[in-house]
Amino acid sequence: MSTFLLPKRESANSEKRDVKKVPFVELQGGRLQGVVSSGSDIKRVYVSYIEARSLQYYCSTNNNRPCGGLRGSPCKHLQTLVQEAVAQFGLPAVINFLQPPQKEVDSPYGLLQQATGVVKDPAGIVFARFLAYLQQVEQPPLNRPLPEMDWFVP
Repeated sequence: MSTFLLPKRESANSEKRDVKKVPFVELQGGRLQGVVSSGSDIKRVYVSYIEARSLQYYCSTNNNRPCGGLRGSPCKHLQTLVQEAVAQFGLPAVINFLQPPQKEVDSPYGLLQQATGVVKDPAGIVFARFLAYLQQVEQPPLNRPLPEMDWFVP
């Protein structure tokens, strides 16, 4: 079940933000996954994910080049992914979804300390979901159902 449509904001000082400027984060398919900005190159984004239970992780550019920061520990993009997931869904929900070996985690950093290693898995589906999400977000307001959501019989 995807939860990226209605994230719960945990931060007391959370303000309305432009959804196209924040990382795309979702709890989907047995992993925390998303698309994170490069930070240094406005045209580059990174597809990052952390597998539930095993806490194996991977990060690559949108053209499937491995992140240069993957050197035995999670890179800054994975750190950003976890921080944003905690901001959107809350630490208890992220811990419950990822099911780390040690459940006594009190921060995003504590969760990342349990990450077990790199596992490369095709990440194209994550980027495709991100593009579909952006397409939905950029739709002008309508007074009728979206065609993609109009599958219920009237």
